[in-house]
Amino acid sequence: MRIRATVAAVSGALALSAFAVPAAQADDSASAYRADVAKIRDAAAKSAYGTRADAPYDMDVTFSNFKIAKTVKAGTTAQVSTTVTYTMTHAADIDIKAEDFQTGPYIYKGAFATPDNMLFGNKAATCTSTSATTADCTGKIDIYPGDGELLNSDAGTWKGAALALAQNGQDPLGENYDITKVGYADQGDLGSTVVQRASKLTVDAAPEPVKKGKPITVTGKLTRANWETEKYVGLPAGQKVVLQFRKAGTTAYTNVKGVQTATGGALKTTVTASEDGYYRFTYAGITSTAPVSAKGDAIDVQ
Repeated sequence: MRIRATVAAVSGALALSAFAVPAAQADDSASAYRADVAKIRDAAAKSAYGTRADAPYDMDVTFSNFKIAKTVKAGTTAQVSTTVTYTMTHAADIDIKAEDFQTGPYIYKGAFATPDNMLFGNKAATCTSTSATTADCTGKIDIYPGDGELLNSDAGTWKGAALALAQNGQDPLGENYDITKVGYADQGDLGSTVVQRASKLTVDAAPEPVKKGKPITVTGKLTRANWETEKYVGLPAGQKVVLQFRKAGTTAYTNVKGVQTATGGALKTTVTASEDGYYRFTYAGITSTAPVSAKGDAIDVQ
Protein backbone atom coordinates (compact mmCIF):
# COMPACT_ATOMS: atom_id res chain seq x y z
CA MET A 1 0.00 0.00 0.00
CA ARG A 2 1.23 3.46 -0.76
CA ILE A 3 1.52 5.67 2.29
CA ARG A 4 -0.73 8.74 2.47
CA ALA A 5 1.51 11.81 2.22
CA THR A 6 2.48 13.63 5.40
CA VAL A 7 3.52 17.18 4.59
CA ALA A 8 5.08 20.23 6.21
CA ALA A 9 5.75 23.86 5.27
CA VAL A 10 9.17 24.54 3.79
CA SER A 11 9.93 28.18 3.06
CA GLY A 12 6.77 28.56 1.02
CA ALA A 13 7.15 25.12 -0.57
CA LEU A 14 5.82 21.67 0.29
CA ALA A 15 7.86 18.95 1.92
CA LEU A 16 6.95 15.28 1.82
CA SER A 17 7.99 13.24 4.84
CA ALA A 18 6.41 9.91 3.89
CA PHE A 19 6.13 8.29 0.48
CA ALA A 20 6.07 4.71 -0.75
CA VAL A 21 5.17 2.91 -4.00
CA PRO A 22 4.43 -0.83 -4.33
CA ALA A 23 6.29 -2.70 -7.05
CA ALA A 24 3.01 -4.03 -8.41
CA GLN A 25 1.88 -0.54 -9.33
CA ALA A 26 4.99 1.17 -10.59
CA ASP A 27 7.98 0.15 -12.66
CA ASP A 28 11.55 0.92 -11.61
CA SER A 29 11.60 4.34 -13.27
CA ALA A 30 8.41 5.34 -11.48
CA SER A 31 9.74 4.13 -8.14
CA ALA A 32 13.03 5.97 -8.71
CA TYR A 33 11.27 9.21 -9.58
CA ARG A 34 9.08 9.11 -6.49
CA ALA A 35 12.01 8.08 -4.30
CA ASP A 36 14.12 10.98 -5.56
CA VAL A 37 11.32 13.46 -4.91
CA ALA A 38 10.74 12.02 -1.45
CA LYS A 39 14.41 12.26 -0.53
CA ILE A 40 14.74 15.89 -1.61
CA ARG A 41 11.51 16.94 0.07
CA ASP A 42 12.46 15.19 3.28
CA ALA A 43 15.82 16.94 3.42
CA ALA A 44 14.19 20.30 2.72
CA ALA A 45 11.65 19.72 5.47
CA LYS A 46 14.27 18.83 8.07
CA SER A 47 16.38 21.83 7.10
CA ALA A 48 13.40 24.16 7.44
CA TYR A 49 12.78 22.94 10.97
CA GLY A 50 16.40 23.29 11.99
CA THR A 51 17.10 19.59 12.36
CA ARG A 52 19.36 19.26 9.34
CA ALA A 53 21.97 21.61 7.96
CA ASP A 54 22.38 20.07 4.52
CA ALA A 55 19.57 20.63 2.06
CA PRO A 56 19.04 21.18 -1.67
CA TYR A 57 19.59 24.69 -2.97
CA ASP A 58 16.78 26.77 -4.47
CA MET A 59 16.84 26.30 -8.21
CA ASP A 60 15.90 29.13 -10.58
CA VAL A 61 12.84 27.43 -12.09
CA THR A 62 9.24 28.63 -12.23
CA PHE A 63 6.05 27.24 -13.73
CA SER A 64 3.03 28.67 -15.55
CA ASN A 65 0.21 27.80 -18.00
CA PHE A 66 -0.77 24.82 -15.85
CA LYS A 67 -3.66 22.97 -17.52
CA ILE A 68 -5.57 20.00 -16.13
CA ALA A 69 -9.04 18.53 -16.60
CA LYS A 70 -11.81 20.48 -14.86
CA THR A 71 -12.89 17.34 -13.05
CA VAL A 72 -11.32 13.98 -12.24
CA LYS A 73 -13.59 11.20 -11.01
CA ALA A 74 -12.28 8.23 -9.06
CA GLY A 75 -14.07 4.99 -8.26
CA THR A 76 -13.27 2.56 -5.46
CA THR A 77 -10.27 0.59 -6.74
CA ALA A 78 -9.22 1.26 -10.34
CA GLN A 79 -6.25 3.51 -11.08
CA VAL A 80 -7.20 6.89 -12.53
CA SER A 81 -4.81 9.08 -14.53
CA THR A 82 -5.19 12.60 -15.85
CA THR A 83 -2.82 14.52 -18.09
CA VAL A 84 -1.31 17.88 -17.12
CA THR A 85 0.51 20.36 -19.34
CA TYR A 86 2.52 23.36 -18.16
CA THR A 87 5.30 25.75 -19.11
CA MET A 88 8.61 25.61 -17.27
CA THR A 89 10.87 28.68 -17.24
CA HIS A 90 14.44 28.21 -16.07
CA ALA A 91 17.82 29.91 -15.90
CA ALA A 92 19.90 29.54 -19.05
CA ASP A 93 22.60 27.57 -17.23
CA ILE A 94 20.17 24.81 -16.14
CA ASP A 95 20.39 21.77 -18.39
CA ILE A 96 16.86 20.41 -18.46
CA LYS A 97 17.96 17.72 -20.93
CA ALA A 98 20.32 16.18 -18.40
CA GLU A 99 19.44 12.60 -17.50
CA ASP A 100 19.20 13.48 -13.82
CA PHE A 101 16.98 16.53 -14.24
CA GLN A 102 13.33 15.81 -13.44
CA THR A 103 10.14 17.81 -13.31
CA GLY A 104 6.56 16.80 -12.70
CA PRO A 105 3.09 18.08 -11.83
CA TYR A 106 1.05 17.25 -8.76
CA ILE A 107 -2.16 18.37 -7.09
CA TYR A 108 -2.79 19.14 -3.44
CA LYS A 109 -5.87 19.53 -1.23
CA GLY A 110 -6.01 22.47 1.14
CA ALA A 111 -3.40 25.18 1.60
CA PHE A 112 -0.08 24.97 -0.25
CA ALA A 113 1.97 25.42 2.94
CA THR A 114 -0.12 22.93 4.94
CA PRO A 115 -1.94 20.62 2.51
CA ASP A 116 -4.26 17.85 3.61
CA ASN A 117 -3.13 15.53 0.84
CA MET A 118 -1.06 15.46 -2.36
CA LEU A 119 -1.26 13.30 -5.48
CA PHE A 120 1.67 12.81 -7.90
CA GLY A 121 2.37 11.05 -11.17
CA ASN A 122 4.19 7.75 -11.42
CA LYS A 123 6.81 9.24 -13.70
CA ALA A 124 8.48 12.55 -14.37
CA ALA A 125 7.00 14.79 -17.06
CA THR A 126 8.45 15.01 -20.55
CA CYS A 127 9.49 18.46 -21.76
CA THR A 128 10.27 20.07 -25.10
CA SER A 129 12.38 23.22 -25.14
CA THR A 130 10.78 26.20 -26.84
CA SER A 131 13.68 28.57 -26.16
CA ALA A 132 16.94 28.67 -24.20
CA THR A 133 14.97 29.27 -21.00
CA THR A 134 11.49 27.80 -21.53
CA ALA A 135 9.96 24.40 -22.17
CA ASP A 136 6.53 22.91 -22.67
CA CYS A 137 5.97 19.94 -20.36
CA THR A 138 3.45 17.12 -20.17
CA GLY A 139 2.96 14.85 -17.19
CA LYS A 140 0.29 12.84 -15.42
CA ILE A 141 -1.36 12.59 -12.06
CA ASP A 142 -1.89 8.93 -11.10
CA ILE A 143 -4.50 8.14 -8.45
CA TYR A 144 -5.00 4.81 -6.65
CA PRO A 145 -8.21 5.15 -4.62
CA GLY A 146 -8.02 1.52 -3.55
CA ASP A 147 -4.67 2.03 -1.83
CA GLY A 148 -5.64 4.58 0.78
CA GLU A 149 -4.66 7.64 -1.24
CA LEU A 150 -8.06 9.29 -0.79
CA LEU A 151 -10.43 9.94 2.08
CA ASN A 152 -14.04 10.82 1.35
CA SER A 153 -13.33 14.28 2.75
CA ASP A 154 -10.77 14.78 -0.04
CA ALA A 155 -13.55 15.15 -2.61
CA GLY A 156 -13.72 18.70 -3.91
CA THR A 157 -11.33 21.32 -5.23
CA TRP A 158 -7.60 20.59 -5.47
CA LYS A 159 -4.89 23.04 -6.53
CA GLY A 160 -2.24 22.37 -9.14
CA ALA A 161 1.52 22.53 -8.54
CA ALA A 162 4.78 21.52 -10.18
CA LEU A 163 8.31 20.75 -9.03
CA ALA A 164 11.75 20.28 -10.52
CA LEU A 165 14.97 18.78 -9.21
CA ALA A 166 18.45 18.54 -10.67
CA GLN A 167 20.80 15.93 -9.19
CA ASN A 168 23.73 17.55 -11.01
CA GLY A 169 25.64 14.28 -11.22
CA GLN A 170 24.90 13.23 -7.65
CA ASP A 171 23.95 9.58 -7.21
CA PRO A 172 21.05 9.37 -4.73
CA LEU A 173 22.19 5.87 -3.79
CA GLY A 174 25.91 6.66 -3.64
CA GLU A 175 27.96 6.83 -0.46
CA ASN A 176 29.23 10.32 -1.29
CA TYR A 177 25.84 11.79 -2.16
CA ASP A 178 25.90 15.54 -1.47
CA ILE A 179 22.38 16.89 -1.32
CA THR A 180 23.61 20.48 -1.09
CA LYS A 181 24.58 20.16 -4.76
CA VAL A 182 21.05 19.20 -5.76
CA GLY A 183 18.76 21.91 -7.15
CA TYR A 184 15.11 22.01 -6.15
CA ALA A 185 12.08 24.12 -7.13
CA ASP A 186 8.46 23.81 -6.05
CA GLN A 187 5.52 26.07 -6.90
CA GLY A 188 1.83 25.85 -6.05
CA ASP A 189 -1.46 27.58 -6.84
CA LEU A 190 -0.94 27.07 -10.58
CA GLY A 191 -4.46 25.90 -11.39
CA SER A 192 -7.24 23.74 -10.02
CA THR A 193 -9.35 20.66 -10.61
CA VAL A 194 -12.24 19.01 -8.81
CA VAL A 195 -11.62 15.43 -7.66
CA GLN A 196 -14.99 13.69 -7.45
CA ARG A 197 -16.33 10.44 -6.10
CA ALA A 198 -17.56 8.38 -9.07
CA SER A 199 -21.28 7.62 -9.09
CA LYS A 200 -23.60 4.92 -10.43
CA LEU A 201 -27.28 5.11 -11.34
CA THR A 202 -29.72 2.32 -12.17
CA VAL A 203 -33.25 2.34 -13.62
CA ASP A 204 -36.06 -0.17 -14.08
CA ALA A 205 -39.40 0.61 -15.71
CA ALA A 206 -42.24 -1.88 -15.09
CA PRO A 207 -44.50 -3.58 -15.92
CA GLU A 208 -43.35 -4.48 -19.39
CA PRO A 209 -45.27 -4.76 -21.63
CA VAL A 210 -47.86 -2.25 -20.43
CA LYS A 211 -51.16 -1.06 -21.86
CA LYS A 212 -51.40 2.53 -23.08
CA GLY A 213 -52.78 4.82 -20.38
CA LYS A 214 -51.80 2.50 -17.55
CA PRO A 215 -49.25 3.49 -14.86
CA ILE A 216 -45.57 2.69 -15.16
CA THR A 217 -43.45 2.47 -12.03
CA VAL A 218 -39.85 3.58 -12.51
CA THR A 219 -37.35 2.64 -9.80
CA GLY A 220 -33.61 3.00 -9.45
CA LYS A 221 -30.75 3.72 -7.12
CA LEU A 222 -28.07 6.43 -6.95
CA THR A 223 -24.78 5.44 -5.34
CA ARG A 224 -21.25 6.84 -5.17
CA ALA A 225 -17.78 5.57 -4.38
CA ASN A 226 -16.76 5.38 -0.75
CA TRP A 227 -12.97 5.71 -0.95
CA GLU A 228 -12.52 4.49 2.60
CA THR A 229 -14.51 1.24 2.36
CA GLU A 230 -13.93 0.60 -1.37
CA LYS A 231 -17.66 0.14 -1.92
CA TYR A 232 -20.46 2.10 -3.59
CA VAL A 233 -22.98 3.52 -1.14
CA GLY A 234 -26.23 5.45 -1.44
CA LEU A 235 -26.09 9.23 -1.29
CA PRO A 236 -27.95 11.10 1.45
CA ALA A 237 -31.71 11.39 0.86
CA GLY A 238 -32.95 14.42 -1.03
CA GLN A 239 -30.60 14.31 -4.03
CA LYS A 240 -32.26 15.80 -7.11
CA VAL A 241 -32.53 13.41 -10.04
CA VAL A 242 -34.43 13.85 -13.32
CA LEU A 243 -36.50 11.15 -15.00
CA GLN A 244 -36.11 11.32 -18.79
CA PHE A 245 -37.80 9.60 -21.72
CA ARG A 246 -36.61 8.81 -25.25
CA LYS A 247 -39.16 7.81 -27.86
CA ALA A 248 -38.33 4.61 -29.75
CA GLY A 249 -36.50 5.37 -32.98
CA THR A 250 -35.08 8.68 -31.72
CA THR A 251 -31.80 9.59 -30.02
CA ALA A 252 -32.62 12.50 -27.72
CA TYR A 253 -33.95 12.24 -24.17
CA THR A 254 -36.44 14.80 -22.81
CA ASN A 255 -37.15 15.61 -19.18
CA VAL A 256 -40.29 14.08 -17.69
CA LYS A 257 -40.18 15.03 -14.02
CA GLY A 258 -37.87 15.69 -11.11
CA VAL A 259 -37.42 13.01 -8.44
CA GLN A 260 -35.59 13.06 -5.12
CA THR A 261 -33.70 10.15 -3.62
CA ALA A 262 -34.92 8.38 -0.50
CA THR A 263 -32.76 6.67 2.11
CA GLY A 264 -29.84 4.80 0.58
CA GLY A 265 -30.21 6.57 -2.75
CA ALA A 266 -33.44 4.79 -3.67
CA LEU A 267 -35.59 6.27 -6.45
CA LYS A 268 -39.24 5.61 -7.25
CA THR A 269 -41.87 7.43 -9.29
CA THR A 270 -44.80 6.71 -11.59
CA VAL A 271 -45.75 7.90 -15.09
CA THR A 272 -48.53 7.11 -17.55
CA ALA A 273 -47.72 4.79 -20.45
CA SER A 274 -48.10 6.56 -23.79
CA GLU A 275 -45.69 5.11 -26.37
CA ASP A 276 -42.76 2.77 -26.83
CA GLY A 277 -39.43 4.14 -25.66
CA TYR A 278 -36.80 4.25 -22.97
CA TYR A 279 -36.78 5.71 -19.47
CA ARG A 280 -33.70 6.70 -17.56
CA PHE A 281 -32.65 8.72 -14.53
CA THR A 282 -29.96 11.38 -14.85
CA TYR A 283 -28.03 13.08 -12.05
CA ALA A 284 -26.27 16.42 -12.51
CA GLY A 285 -23.80 15.78 -9.69
CA ILE A 286 -22.50 17.97 -6.89
CA THR A 287 -19.01 19.23 -6.09
CA SER A 288 -18.03 16.02 -4.32
CA THR A 289 -19.85 13.59 -6.61
CA ALA A 290 -19.63 13.07 -10.37
CA PRO A 291 -22.69 13.38 -12.64
CA VAL A 292 -24.11 10.19 -14.12
CA SER A 293 -26.95 8.94 -16.30
CA ALA A 294 -28.47 5.48 -16.18
CA LYS A 295 -28.64 3.35 -19.30
CA GLY A 296 -32.16 3.64 -20.70
CA ASP A 297 -34.63 0.86 -19.85
CA ALA A 298 -37.03 -0.04 -22.68
CA ILE A 299 -40.79 -0.04 -22.21
CA ASP A 300 -43.23 -1.73 -24.62
CA VAL A 301 -46.58 0.07 -24.73
CA GLN A 302 -49.47 -1.88 -26.26
